[in-house]
Amino acid sequence: MTTTALWRRTTPATPGRRALVVLATAVLVSLAVLVLATVLAAPAAGAPLGPDGPVGPGGPEGGASVTVDLDGLTGEPGTPVIAIIGLTLLSLLPAILLTCTSFTKILVVLGLTRNALGLQQTPPNQVLAGLALFLSLFIMAPVLTAINDAGLQPYLAGDLTASQAFDVGIEPLRDFMLDQTGDDELRLLTSVADRELPATRADVPLTTLIPAFVLSELKAAFIIGFVIFVPFLVIDIVVSGALMALGMMMMPPVMVSLPFKLLLFVLVDGWALIIRALVSSYGGGG
Repeated sequence: MTTTALWRRTTPATPGRRALVVLATAVLVSLAVLVLATVLAAPAAGAPLGPDGPVGPGGPEGGASVTVDLDGLTGEPGTPVIAIIGLTLLSLLPAILLTCTSFTKILVVLGLTRNALGLQQTPPNQVLAGLALFLSLFIMAPVLTAINDAGLQPYLAGDLTASQAFDVGIEPLRDFMLDQTGDDELRLLTSVADRELPATRADVPLTTLIPAFVLSELKAAFIIGFVIFVPFLVIDIVVSGALMALGMMMMPPVMVSLPFKLLLFVLVDGWALIIRALVSSYGGGG
C-alpha cells in the first residue's frame, strides 16, 4: 500500500504530456507543408526571382553587342609595349651579339694574337672583349642604321605592325650575314637540317643562315690567326736553335723569344695591322 501510494505521487500524468507532443508535431508538420507549398507555387504566382544579370549600354531591350576593334592595334605603340620590347631585346642581346654580328670573329682573332705572343693574361680578357665590342659597333653601324630606318622608326610611328617591322628590319642583317657566309657552310647546315637546298642564297631561312654565319666567322678567324702565328713561330724556332747551339738547353726558349716577339709586334704596329685586317674583311666597316 505504501509503495503504490508513493509511486502514484512521484509519477507525472503521462496522458497530458502525450497530448502536448502530438499537438506540437501536428503544428510543425503543418508549417512544413505550408512552406513547401509556398516555394513550389512561387514561379507560378510571379514571385521575384534572383537579381538580373548585367545589362549592356543599350539596356535590356536595346540588343547592344560588345565588339572588339583590332584595327587600333596597328597604331602607335604605347609605353608598356615599348618597354616590353626593350626588355625582350635586352635579354636576347648577348645571343644576338655573339651569333649575328662580327663580335665572335674579332674576339677570337684578338685571343689568338695574345696566344701567339706567348702572353697568358696580357691584355686581360675584359680589355679584349671591350675592344671587340666597340669594333663590332663600328663595323655594324651601317647595318644598325638601316634596321632603325627601315623597321624600328616606322613601327614606333605606327606605320607598320610588329610583324611587318620585323620582316623589313631583319633584311639588312640578313644581307650582312649572307655577304660573310660561304656557300660550303650554307650547304652543310642545309644538309644537316635535312632540307632541300634553296634555289638562291636569298631564300635561305634565318634558322640555317645564323649557324652558317657563325661557322664562317670562326673559319675566317682561324685563318687570320694562322697568319699571325707564322712570324712568331719562326722567332721561336730561331731562338730554340740558337740556345741549343750555345748549349743552353736548360734555358726556356719562351723567356728569350718573348722580348723579340714584342719588339717585332711593336715595330710593325701589330695592333693597327690586325684591326685594319679585321675591318677590311667586312668591306671597310659595312
